[in-house]
Amino acid sequence: MRRGFDKFAQQQWLADQSLVLVNGNHFRARQQVAIVSAQKPLDKKLDRLTDVQLVLLAESQTELPAYLEAHLAQAGSVPVLHLADTAGIATWVQQWWQHRQPPLRGLVLTGGRSQRMQTDKSRLRYHQQEQQAHAAALLAPFCQDVLISCRPDQVSHVPDGLTPLPDQFLDLGPMSGILTAFRHDPNAAWLVVACDLPFLSAETLRYLVEHRHAGRVATAFQSPENEFPEPLITIWEPRSYGVLLQFLGQGYSCPRKVLINSDTEVLQAPVPQDLRNVNTPAERAAAQQELRGQ
Repeated sequence: MRRGFDKFAQQQWLADQSLVLVNGNHFRARQQVAIVSAQKPLDKKLDRLTDVQLVLLAESQTELPAYLEAHLAQAGSVPVLHLADTAGIATWVQQWWQHRQPPLRGLVLTGGRSQRMQTDKSRLRYHQQEQQAHAAALLAPFCQDVLISCRPDQVSHVPDGLTPLPDQFLDLGPMSGILTAFRHDPNAAWLVVACDLPFLSAETLRYLVEHRHAGRVATAFQSPENEFPEPLITIWEPRSYGVLLQFLGQGYSCPRKVLINSDTEVLQAPVPQDLRNVNTPAERAAAQQELRGQ
């Protein structure tokens, strides 16, 4: 049976788009672009022009009509370009998009069982604080807030001053925390880092944020060990929520597999050493000795 383009298929299709233009003659829309033409005046459609972001003048139009100028006066300064100015329109769209990209929230993943380390990795001290607190402090300058992703039984271990986010998707590894974060706030982008990254620096996080591509599913670093993206130092955009759920519905709970098979922006890490994780007691001892020597 063939499925038609019903409202559910439509929403799935829309979720895959970075920008959608809607014909305002037939549908009401926010964040409007008004095209002014002498052949199709807008004086009888002013009630629909409630959120004009840009005005484009058709070839026959050299200036804004008085009625439209008066209508838009209450909206403040609205940029006006010529419809033929392709480069100018593209620049405006890019700047508009950058100013309206989803807010960035931070998530420190601490919910692993730490079986190889034989102790809770989030509570180890490579610096002045427990690793979960240290990672949260690194994220704080780049995010509107930072949450600690943890298992329900770990909530009492989250230090005072930090906000726990107990897993609502269970036994899925790192994907448990990422999906729980999106269930908590599906409209935010989540900057996710694992708690076992004692070498991670503010400079590497700044590079990731500055090179974020909000139009893709995620922005991640390429692993220094192979050609695959590193899922646990990654900005997951809101559109990735549906993608993650689709992969989970097919039986895949590996975030790296999602990144490999999705529209992901992959960056070269400026300092590959920063991506090094520590999983065993021997690696821990070596890392502590290395960090003491810095």
